[in-house]
Amino acid sequence: MAELKYKSVPHVHKAFLAKARARKGFREAYDALALEYQVAGQMLKARSRAGLTQDAVAERMGTTKSAVSRLESAGKHAPSLATLKRYASAVGCELQVKLVRQKAT
Repeated sequence: MAELKYKSVPHVHKAFLAKARARKGFREAYDALALEYQVAGQMLKARSRAGLTQDAVAERMGTTKSAVSRLESAGKHAPSLATLKRYASAVGCELQVKLVRQKAT
């Protein structure tokens, strides 16, 4: 099993978003995918904490690096709960799903 360690490339997400929000239609498109971005962000943080590359996660999941890349890209792929559980296990986590009552508007 691959136990590769890596150092992530620094990325200032707030600065990226500030620049991107200036583009026409960005805010609406981004807001429509808020949940997907949140899940993808959690996946990336978990993999980073585990010190694993996409290759290492793919090997642990029994899949390919490109499949892991698709899982970690928000909005382009809707993974099943079974796939999310396998990913979570591969990065040393457990998957938790929670339904929260909507706020009254």
